[in-house]
Amino acid sequence: MTEHEESILIAGARENNLKDVSLRIPKNRIVVFTGVSGSGKSSIVFDTVAVESQRQLNETFTWFIRNRLPKYERPSADAIENLAPAVVVDQRPIGGNSRSTVGTMTDIYSVMRVLFSRYGTPSAGESSVYSFNDPQGMCTECDGIGRVVRLDLDKLLDTSKSLNEGAIRFPPFGVGTGQWQIYAQSGLFDPDKPLRDFSKDDWDLLLYGKGFRVPRRSQNGSTGTNTYEGIVERFDRLYIKRDMSGLTERNREVARGVTSEAVCPVCGGARLNGAALASRIGGRNIAELCRMEIGDLIGVLEEIDDPVATPIAASAVTRLRRLEAIGLGYLSLDRETRTVSGGEAQRLKVVRHLGSSLTGMTYIFDEPSVGMHPRDVDRLNALLVQLRDKGNTVLVVEHDPDVIAVADHVIDMGPGAGSRGGEVVFAGTVAGLRAADTPTGRCLRRAPRVKEAFREPQGWLTVKDADAHNLKNVTASFPLGVLTAVTGVAGSGKSTLVMGEFAAAHEEAVVVDQSAIGASRRSSPATFIGIMDPVRRLFARANGVDMGLFSFNSKGACPACEGNGVIFTDLAFMDPVTTTCEACGGGRYRPEVLAHTLRGRSIVDVLAMTAEEALAFFDGSGERGERTIATRLRALNDVGLTYLGLGRPVSSLSGGERQRLKLANELHRTGRVYVLDEPTTGLHMADVDVLLALLDRLVDAGNSVIVIEHDLDVVRHADWVVDLGPDGGKHGGEIVFTGTPAELLEASGSITGAFLRADDARAAARPAAPAAATNAAG
Repeated sequence: MTEHEESILIAGARENNLKDVSLRIPKNRIVVFTGVSGSGKSSIVFDTVAVESQRQLNETFTWFIRNRLPKYERPSADAIENLAPAVVVDQRPIGGNSRSTVGTMTDIYSVMRVLFSRYGTPSAGESSVYSFNDPQGMCTECDGIGRVVRLDLDKLLDTSKSLNEGAIRFPPFGVGTGQWQIYAQSGLFDPDKPLRDFSKDDWDLLLYGKGFRVPRRSQNGSTGTNTYEGIVERFDRLYIKRDMSGLTERNREVARGVTSEAVCPVCGGARLNGAALASRIGGRNIAELCRMEIGDLIGVLEEIDDPVATPIAASAVTRLRRLEAIGLGYLSLDRETRTVSGGEAQRLKVVRHLGSSLTGMTYIFDEPSVGMHPRDVDRLNALLVQLRDKGNTVLVVEHDPDVIAVADHVIDMGPGAGSRGGEVVFAGTVAGLRAADTPTGRCLRRAPRVKEAFREPQGWLTVKDADAHNLKNVTASFPLGVLTAVTGVAGSGKSTLVMGEFAAAHEEAVVVDQSAIGASRRSSPATFIGIMDPVRRLFARANGVDMGLFSFNSKGACPACEGNGVIFTDLAFMDPVTTTCEACGGGRYRPEVLAHTLRGRSIVDVLAMTAEEALAFFDGSGERGERTIATRLRALNDVGLTYLGLGRPVSSLSGGERQRLKLANELHRTGRVYVLDEPTTGLHMADVDVLLALLDRLVDAGNSVIVIEHDLDVVRHADWVVDLGPDGGKHGGEIVFTGTPAELLEASGSITGAFLRADDARAAARPAAPAAATNAAG
């Protein structure tokens, strides 16, 4: 093969901010893409290579099948050659509802079901009988969820009030709603009588009545009828029997406010019916085995000695050992996937591919080290090497220096973000990158060190006797007026202590977690940080017209594209086509809207501004509305998103950009205790510097900041460290160190301290970098 045949070749790539990028990506190597957030890494790897690979693979199927597959539009590039089928492991949360567990996601639970169907005593039957997602196996009381949710009437009803006075304390059933009409306007009850004065028959009818229809008046005065259901019956059907994880976040929250949850009294949380639970292997049923930590379960399964069962158990052990090898031995198969951390989720997604015997594939990872302790990053690197050594190409978008170090080839994008990026600024070896005059190269050359002076605590906030999950009656004190880093390996109890116990005990804290943000085509930075309405109001006042005219979701929307700015054409089995709307030129608005301006700029002009440009335009010197806009724009700039266009779809942002956008949305709040869950997620080393400067400003302004972090640069920069461990799962849940980062360097018994020392030692042993190398695009 020639060198070009052994490389993926890209010519003239122009997706998003890419500037006619041409490059060669060597195959059968680990290739890491680096660069500041927004520099174009994802545009090359995901929007160009991955999309084209998946698009061409889909073309091999028949028209009938292609019409049912996801549609991929041809990337904007002159040529993309020598592709292989791509497996994409992105950052999207694995999510899942209450029925998705570590066991079901990894398919290990399927093996366990087969094992019990062949070897369990007494046998309950075929493998489906051991499934809590199958009617044959699920507990009939909780429908296989393991928990029962009950409506709490004391929370729901204020018996001192009448129906007209709002006796039902549940907004969807509140006064004036359609649900409220069924009771208050049915003619069955006196709507002005306090509920405490209802007779027993009235109470039974209000709560449990059903089987007939009642009149209902609509808003326009017409009358009709509704099927009557008592409040308990109706609530159970609409909110409990649907499984709350299927509700919107808002409805889920309000429903939780009037319900109580408990372990199912019939199955004890095991999810299965009596027949499945009666079947045992070595004295344990399938639920008891799945509750065990993976490390312990391996030992139990290896003891099985039976001609039929041993090969099945061995199959489960092989998969379990893969989980143990990447540091997830503390998990259990019954752990719900929606409760795992970002780092745990990434590793669960990676491990699914290790058992494959396919070769010649392209594996594409989006920041796989997200949420991982440095110890776990070493394990991740071993997985990447395994995939490469099987004969695959491994493409990784990464910021972590330890992942960059394992690369065979590095492609650095930049030099900046947004319009200032989109170019290949270096391509070559890791040693070459370390010597290069790029933001990544300069950061890699830095010698890490703990700061010399630490802020003094101005007081303490305490959590006492915390015992949730694996916490072992922990009492922890968090200092006020300083930057605190909470550290520890995955599963050590960090999130449980801070995001759970601390946040619950101190509700005044401003919490920025890792939950996903809305990412529709109509969601933009302007809408997310809440400046769109004030901007529209300013335009409306300046021109004496309706606010709705300046909304592309309302009166101002271009009729041709319905405010999308582009036209999406679905060509059935063929590739979809997206074209810029000719009527509005991609501006989303009706042409007449552009005639209405604010200081010479149209609404389209404003949405095309970067955060930096917009802050100069809305400098806060005008009326109150402008001051609000300026304050929130300043927060965007504070988190390093100066280059971000106000009207850019949130769906096009990188993981790091979304994380900082969420952080910016919280900075204008008045809370004085900030709790941040891994705020460096998706951030380049240079962007981490910007974040640390922001956190310093927050603390210097009199706030307290607590961050859950793995990034050693953040740990070094903190004033105080709370380290949990010593390991994960049942081997964690204890505080192993509290003190300054300088003291952590000298501490024994802390895995974090050990890696901090090792990182410093590596930096000290590294030879001095030569003068900045000439950058090569390859």
